[in-house]
Amino acid sequence: MKTSIRRTVTTTGAAALTAVLLAASAAVASAHVTVDPSVTKEGGFTKLTFSVPNESATAKTNRLEVKLPTETPLTSVSVKPIDGWTAQVVTSDLPKPVEVQGATVTKAPTSVVWTADDTHQIGQNEFQMFTISVGRLPAAGTTIVTPAAQGYTDGTTVNWADTQAAGHDHSAATASAAASPAATAAEPSHPAPSFVTTAADSTTAPGTTGTTPAAAEAPPVAAASSSDAGNTAGWVGLAAGLIGLAAGATALARSRPTRTN
Repeated sequence: MKTSIRRTVTTTGAAALTAVLLAASAAVASAHVTVDPSVTKEGGFTKLTFSVPNESATAKTNRLEVKLPTETPLTSVSVKPIDGWTAQVVTSDLPKPVEVQGATVTKAPTSVVWTADDTHQIGQNEFQMFTISVGRLPAAGTTIVTPAAQGYTDGTTVNWADTQAAGHDHSAATASAAASPAATAAEPSHPAPSFVTTAADSTTAPGTTGTTPAAAEAPPVAAASSSDAGNTAGWVGLAAGLIGLAAGATALARSRPTRTN
């Protein structure tokens, strides 16, 4: 009996230890610099939010540089302010001219650099969110890769720039890894943040927010007139019916013989 109990305790302890190790390895694997777009529709604008965790046990994160695509440049870039961090949008000459919505573009924003002051650096077990607004997004099916360089106070830099393959989407790879644990081995150790653009709504013109145009909110004049005419006809019909009912009641009363006592 004692042997059986010991075996049960040993098995339970081993299972618990395995669970802890798996959880720890999952936490390490998920501690990547990632990007979360608010919108992915072609021709529109979006907010890109980068989640940056501190992975060093001895140093703090004090710098972040995000590189923007040059083959499909984002010609409009603005930065959301963060307390204690200064941001710089770097504009450079493109490797070659690119056509963007009918215009030839030779220069565009190519990176955004954030630098922290001494009191707002990202410490151990901490993370920070960095948000930029960009546009316009290229055609549906385009993979937007935004490599990131994470700088630490000890002088080291971690480059999140690995791509698994052409068209690689980190969010899709993460979902695949969750479904199949063996898939995690194929993922790069420092994947570049990325996302894929999608098609615009058929009822929404590229670059719009999806808000119904003001002209479409007002009903057609003919429809309004028809509705008014229908309401008027209804009231006239109701009045005619009431008059006919009153006349019928009067005639019925007159036709009845008068009782005599």
